[in-house]
Amino acid sequence: MAGIGFELRKLLKKKSYTGLLQTYAYAGIISSGPWVLSIVGILIVGLFSIGVVVPNVLISQFQVTVTYLISLSLIYTGLAQLVFTRFIADRLFENHDDIVIPTLNGLLLVVMTIGGSLVALAALFLFPEESALYRLLLVVGFSALCGVWLAAILLSGMKQYIQIVWLFGIGYAIVVIGAFSMRSLGLEGLLFGFVLGHLVLLGGMFFQIYRSYPSNRFVGLALFDRKKTYHSLIWTGFLFNLGLWIDKYLFWFNPDTGQQVIGPLHASVIYDFPIFLAYLAIIPGMAVFLVRIETDFAEYYDRFFTAVREGATLEYIERMRNEMVLAVRKGLFDIAKIQAIFTLVTFIFAPSFLAWLGISLLYLPLLYVDVLSAGLQVMLLGLINVLFYLDERKVVLWLMILFVVSNTVFTLISFELGVAFFGYGIATSLILTLITGLLVLNAKLARLEFDTFMLQ
Repeated sequence: MAGIGFELRKLLKKKSYTGLLQTYAYAGIISSGPWVLSIVGILIVGLFSIGVVVPNVLISQFQVTVTYLISLSLIYTGLAQLVFTRFIADRLFENHDDIVIPTLNGLLLVVMTIGGSLVALAALFLFPEESALYRLLLVVGFSALCGVWLAAILLSGMKQYIQIVWLFGIGYAIVVIGAFSMRSLGLEGLLFGFVLGHLVLLGGMFFQIYRSYPSNRFVGLALFDRKKTYHSLIWTGFLFNLGLWIDKYLFWFNPDTGQQVIGPLHASVIYDFPIFLAYLAIIPGMAVFLVRIETDFAEYYDRFFTAVREGATLEYIERMRNEMVLAVRKGLFDIAKIQAIFTLVTFIFAPSFLAWLGISLLYLPLLYVDVLSAGLQVMLLGLINVLFYLDERKVVLWLMILFVVSNTVFTLISFELGVAFFGYGIATSLILTLITGLLVLNAKLARLEFDTFMLQ
């Protein structure tokens, strides 16, 4: 509980509205800062390139290329993200700090070699009409993003949220400056700025990690020891990221909703922009999520399991269990409440906002659904986090299978029902997954003492 939890508690102890606002502003920045910086950075690159990068279709090609690089790298590294985090957490618990750097380097060696080779083959055969520089940047950019996601999740586990925000700020400042400086070169110039910024971002993350965990070894492959890893986490991470993107890919490659942009890459004008705006609406929910998880819930979670391990009285154990359950329910309720309020605010001001941007109001119905879906995703993150605290890995895996399958099925059904139902696929899928997960969590909490003692 070192790091961010202490900082949040210190702000909350002020017992004033100022302290409360500072707490949630701080949590909002560190939980959503990297995501917001990414969106704003890519948006600024596009705006600065209008009238300079000719024809304008090159700007769309840049943004679509970047979107695919981000989505595919997230899905691909999802295979390693959770299992890597759990492996490092277990080794740190054993006071084997010197294994962090070798494990990270070994993982990156495997991930970048396999992923980079696959992207290189795809770039060679699927983009025959594009320049050699464009194809090279695809490979380097994909590899850099894979490194960024794995390094970022390690820094998050180390509770170095502020450092992550600063590094993303510096990285995307370089993305904007680099793309602005090279925009006269067209698509390749814009993509070069994007890749350069992420290479600097990755270098900054490496510096932070190397400084925190020095080691005499450089590369280690202990992570790939089947006896020391949890295989369910491999597929959980993969399916979680796939579930978040599968509806987008279905819209991109549906002949009625998507169109080819560059090479085999497609996009959906009708679906992509509302999603882009809706994800900005997760900031309040993410702030509440971080505050509740890192203060109330985590504190009582630690007290409960410490009491079990150290042989406290049954009365005290039951009281800590009740406090922890109350913190879970209050935390999830607060996330739902703040997202509901922010969703209503969005409904009120969205028409004026779209009119100010000069965007057709025909996007409004889909934007409303997407804002709701974004809030549900924050709820799902909170639920998964609690289940992982309780070490319910198999439960989370089955929930992710349900999420991927239901999102695919409901999105395909929305195609048949027509435009009025676009966006309802992922929203319905998230509601189904959340309800199922909450029912399972409630049952687990009801028998928490029994399960905990049996595991001892």
